[in-house]
Amino acid sequence: MMKKSIFFILLIIVQIQVSFAQLADLERIEPMNWWVGFKDQSLQLLVRGNNIADKTVSLNYPGVKLVNVQKVENSNYLFVNLLISSTTKSGTFPINFVKKGEKTLSYQYELKSRVKQKRGVTNQDFIYLIMPDRFANGDVSNDQIAGMRDKKFNRDSMYFRHGGDIQGIINQLPYLQDLGVTALWLNPVLENDENRTSYHGYANTENYKVDRRLGTNELYKKLVDECHKRGMKMIKDLVHNHIGDQHFLYQDQPAKDWFHQWPKYTGTTYKDQTLFDPYAAKADKKIMTDGWFDRHMPDVDQKNSLVKKYITQSHIWWIEYAGLDGFRLDTYAYNDRDYMAEWAKDIAKEYPDFTYFGETWVNGTANQVFFTEGNTANQKFDTGLQAVTDFQTYFAINEALNGKFGWTDGVNRLYSVLASDYQYKDPTRNVVFLDNHDISRFYSVVNEDFNKFKSGIILLLSLRGIPQMYYGTEILMKNYANPDGKVREDFPGGWPNDKINKFIPAGRNEKENEAFNFVKTLANYRKQNSVLQNGKMMQFVPENGIYVYFRYNEEKTVLVVMNSNEKEEVLKTERFEERIGNCKSAKNIITNEKIAIETLKLPAKTTYIFELQ
Repeated sequence: MMKKSIFFILLIIVQIQVSFAQLADLERIEPMNWWVGFKDQSLQLLVRGNNIADKTVSLNYPGVKLVNVQKVENSNYLFVNLLISSTTKSGTFPINFVKKGEKTLSYQYELKSRVKQKRGVTNQDFIYLIMPDRFANGDVSNDQIAGMRDKKFNRDSMYFRHGGDIQGIINQLPYLQDLGVTALWLNPVLENDENRTSYHGYANTENYKVDRRLGTNELYKKLVDECHKRGMKMIKDLVHNHIGDQHFLYQDQPAKDWFHQWPKYTGTTYKDQTLFDPYAAKADKKIMTDGWFDRHMPDVDQKNSLVKKYITQSHIWWIEYAGLDGFRLDTYAYNDRDYMAEWAKDIAKEYPDFTYFGETWVNGTANQVFFTEGNTANQKFDTGLQAVTDFQTYFAINEALNGKFGWTDGVNRLYSVLASDYQYKDPTRNVVFLDNHDISRFYSVVNEDFNKFKSGIILLLSLRGIPQMYYGTEILMKNYANPDGKVREDFPGGWPNDKINKFIPAGRNEKENEAFNFVKTLANYRKQNSVLQNGKMMQFVPENGIYVYFRYNEEKTVLVVMNSNEKEEVLKTERFEERIGNCKSAKNIITNEKIAIETLKLPAKTTYIFELQ
């Protein structure tokens, strides 16, 4: 073990030395441009170059003040703090780096004019989650890029790159629009120039550049623009907590306090309870938040003011540059909560309507509520986090579909989780889902039972919150997260040489087309009817394995009836008079069939969704 450790240290030293040797006199300035008109008039530029700290910085542009220049331990970095007044005009000016007896280095810095637009993802939307490397390959020329570390390209392996890209997503926008999708969430698209498993995007090595194997910054912006033309929105996946170990900031660290340093590798315990446990040891809390998420993912020290500014500015840059509508915040629970609350305020200051939701993969509603805004559960702290990926509802839906009815089991689990919504400031902002890139695919979770599949789709698209579907769920893609990660398989038909194309009806079998049309029908109904977007909800205590709830507003009332039993049931509906009133008939939203509703025959393991007439 000692020899391995020494080898690992020497390898890092060699990598850093190579980085130094290849470093240009002025390698980069980030952000590479900015905009005028922000409420926060401060701008911090990260400047990197060979011994750049030896140089003096100067600039001259009306409305731009050079406040100070901060040096750090590493002479390859400078942090230039500017103040941009509210009267500053857009334009370009040189930033000069001068040292007597040496050639002056100059960077043409551009301040652009902001473009105002309405932003935000709401419960009116239907989110579709795409892993770009696995959805569609629209440009085979970027499948492998010379000079990038991970050269493993093999569609037969779940851990190598497959070649999906941004152009492929652009090509399939008509398919997504037809399905009823109104917002896209892509797994991270920033460059991941890691040595292995670089396809998933969660160990970025750049903060301002799209991965070259996916496309370019310009192409990503084009994708957002194309979405907006179709009335669709774009959600960017962010990772505050860590970066990839090949990131220039780790390979050539500005200072020791940019990352959580440990005498030996220390991973997080993944124990969110330590953050709110009144009896928790400080040591346990520290390991939870400061421990690394994985060996190749250095944990960023978010108490460092330079680090905080660098991260937050990069996010504001992407909103403004690409015209984004929302953020999904990866591994939210592992971040420094003071910084994340500060981050939320900084985003809201510039974009009051901008929305974001955090990944909180925890167990228990109280655990999940702890991370949300409002100090509603005696947190003694307001995170400012608007919403979460609602794992508690996910667990409850699975139990409702697969469990046996009992006092706290089966559909009663779902009833109880929703009854706990009083703990949130606004539960209708939570993102509801059946599967994603980290968990087993829904169709496999319900053991490929088609009735259960349709029940799950009805729950997804009719419960409170913002529904999110994982790519391929609509065509019954299946498989499990463990042991082989096949939940990240390619969408059939996304590659030029695919023999089957499931993006079109002719390429799907009868059951896949039925599934697609089922999702499409309900998703487009939801898109056109506000009652399933922001209508109120009323649920009734489940009885005899039957669960009933309503969504309603001043215009319409929707009734959802779920029979979780293994046999047909007959349901008399007078118990639900509080919502049904004098109504005698209803329309089946999926089939358009009109039925009388005084008594309902419910086949085994079946869910219906009706619009009262």
